[in-house]
Amino acid sequence: QVELVESGGGSVQAGGSLKLSCVASGDTYINYCMGWFRQAPGKEREAVAVVKADSRPRYIESVKGRFTLPVDKDKKLLYLEMNNLQPDDTAMYYCVLSTWRDRFSFSADSYDVWGQGTQVTVSS
Repeated sequence: QVELVESGGGSVQAGGSLKLSCVASGDTYINYCMGWFRQAPGKEREAVAVVKADSRPRYIESVKGRFTLPVDKDKKLLYLEMNNLQPDDTAMYYCVLSTWRDRFSFSADSYDVWGQGTQVTVSS
Protein backbone atom coordinates (compact mmCIF):
# COMPACT_ATOMS: atom_id res chain seq x y z
CA GLN A 1 0.00 0.00 0.00
CA VAL A 2 1.31 3.43 -0.98
CA GLU A 3 0.83 6.57 1.03
CA LEU A 4 1.66 10.15 0.07
CA VAL A 5 2.13 12.95 2.56
CA GLU A 6 2.48 16.57 1.47
CA SER A 7 3.96 19.51 3.33
CA GLY A 8 5.12 23.03 2.63
CA GLY A 9 1.92 24.91 1.93
CA GLY A 10 1.24 28.33 3.37
CA SER A 11 0.32 31.92 2.66
CA VAL A 12 2.38 34.29 0.56
CA GLN A 13 1.93 37.55 -1.27
CA ALA A 14 1.81 37.72 -5.04
CA GLY A 15 5.26 37.32 -6.50
CA GLY A 16 6.40 35.11 -3.63
CA SER A 17 7.61 31.51 -3.63
CA LEU A 18 6.78 28.25 -1.92
CA LYS A 19 8.16 24.74 -2.13
CA LEU A 20 5.88 21.79 -1.58
CA SER A 21 7.21 18.37 -0.64
CA CYS A 22 5.67 14.95 -0.97
CA VAL A 23 7.08 11.81 0.57
CA ALA A 24 5.95 8.39 -0.60
CA SER A 25 5.90 5.46 1.78
CA GLY A 26 5.03 1.81 1.40
CA ASP A 27 5.22 0.00 -1.89
CA THR A 28 6.11 2.78 -4.26
CA TYR A 29 5.83 2.93 -8.00
CA ILE A 30 8.38 5.57 -8.77
CA ASN A 31 8.60 4.40 -12.37
CA TYR A 32 5.00 5.35 -13.04
CA CYS A 33 3.35 8.73 -13.28
CA MET A 34 3.51 11.09 -10.32
CA GLY A 35 2.72 14.71 -9.97
CA TRP A 36 0.69 17.51 -8.46
CA PHE A 37 -2.92 18.51 -8.83
CA ARG A 38 -4.76 21.44 -7.33
CA GLN A 39 -8.31 22.42 -6.59
CA ALA A 40 -9.53 25.91 -5.92
CA PRO A 41 -12.87 26.60 -4.22
CA GLY A 42 -15.73 26.18 -6.67
CA LYS A 43 -13.46 24.83 -9.39
CA GLU A 44 -12.65 21.40 -10.71
CA ARG A 45 -9.48 19.62 -9.78
CA GLU A 46 -6.73 20.24 -12.33
CA ALA A 47 -3.30 18.88 -13.02
CA VAL A 48 -0.39 21.22 -12.39
CA ALA A 49 2.67 19.14 -13.25
CA VAL A 50 3.31 15.47 -13.87
CA VAL A 51 6.40 13.35 -14.35
CA LYS A 52 7.28 9.78 -15.13
CA ALA A 53 10.50 7.84 -14.86
CA ASP A 54 13.36 9.02 -17.03
CA SER A 55 11.35 11.83 -18.59
CA ARG A 56 11.15 15.55 -18.09
CA PRO A 57 8.16 16.86 -16.19
CA ARG A 58 5.26 18.36 -18.05
CA TYR A 59 3.38 21.44 -16.88
CA ILE A 60 0.10 23.10 -17.58
CA GLU A 61 0.43 26.28 -19.56
CA SER A 62 -0.39 28.65 -16.73
CA VAL A 63 2.55 27.53 -14.58
CA LYS A 64 5.25 27.05 -17.22
CA GLY A 65 8.32 29.06 -16.40
CA ARG A 66 7.18 29.54 -12.79
CA PHE A 67 6.87 26.01 -11.35
CA THR A 68 9.32 23.13 -11.43
CA LEU A 69 8.95 19.51 -10.33
CA PRO A 70 12.15 17.93 -8.98
CA VAL A 71 12.14 14.26 -7.96
CA ASP A 72 14.48 12.48 -5.58
CA LYS A 73 13.97 8.81 -6.38
CA ASP A 74 16.34 7.51 -3.72
CA LYS A 75 14.47 9.37 -0.99
CA LYS A 76 11.06 8.84 -2.61
CA LEU A 77 10.47 12.59 -2.53
CA LEU A 78 8.57 14.72 -5.00
CA TYR A 79 8.68 18.50 -4.87
CA LEU A 80 6.84 21.39 -6.43
CA GLU A 81 8.86 24.58 -6.50
CA MET A 82 6.57 27.51 -7.13
CA ASN A 83 7.87 30.96 -8.00
CA ASN A 84 6.14 34.23 -8.88
CA LEU A 85 2.96 32.95 -7.29
CA GLN A 86 -0.27 34.68 -8.25
CA PRO A 87 -3.70 34.82 -6.58
CA ASP A 88 -5.01 32.40 -9.23
CA ASP A 89 -2.60 29.80 -7.83
CA THR A 90 -4.55 29.74 -4.58
CA ALA A 91 -5.80 26.17 -4.09
CA MET A 92 -5.42 22.95 -2.20
CA TYR A 93 -2.48 21.11 -3.75
CA TYR A 94 -2.38 17.32 -3.90
CA CYS A 95 0.48 14.97 -4.55
CA VAL A 96 -0.63 12.09 -6.76
CA LEU A 97 0.73 8.79 -7.99
CA SER A 98 -0.45 6.18 -10.42
CA THR A 99 0.19 2.53 -9.63
CA TRP A 100 -0.65 1.46 -13.16
CA ARG A 101 -0.14 4.22 -15.70
CA ASP A 102 3.28 4.59 -17.29
CA ARG A 103 2.40 7.32 -19.77
CA PHE A 104 1.93 11.00 -19.12
CA SER A 105 -1.55 11.99 -18.12
CA PHE A 106 -3.18 15.20 -16.96
CA SER A 107 -6.38 13.35 -16.13
CA ALA A 108 -7.26 12.86 -12.47
CA ASP A 109 -8.69 9.45 -13.36
CA SER A 110 -5.19 8.19 -14.10
CA TYR A 111 -4.07 8.61 -10.49
CA ASP A 112 -5.23 6.22 -7.82
CA VAL A 113 -3.16 7.39 -4.88
CA TRP A 114 -3.68 10.91 -3.49
CA GLY A 115 -2.18 12.73 -0.56
CA GLN A 116 -4.29 14.62 1.96
CA GLY A 117 -3.51 17.97 0.39
CA THR A 118 -1.73 21.13 1.49
CA GLN A 119 -3.20 24.61 1.19
CA VAL A 120 -1.52 27.37 -0.79
CA THR A 121 -2.94 30.88 -0.45
CA VAL A 122 -1.64 33.81 -2.47
CA SER A 123 -2.79 37.31 -1.65
CA SER A 124 -2.64 40.28 -3.98
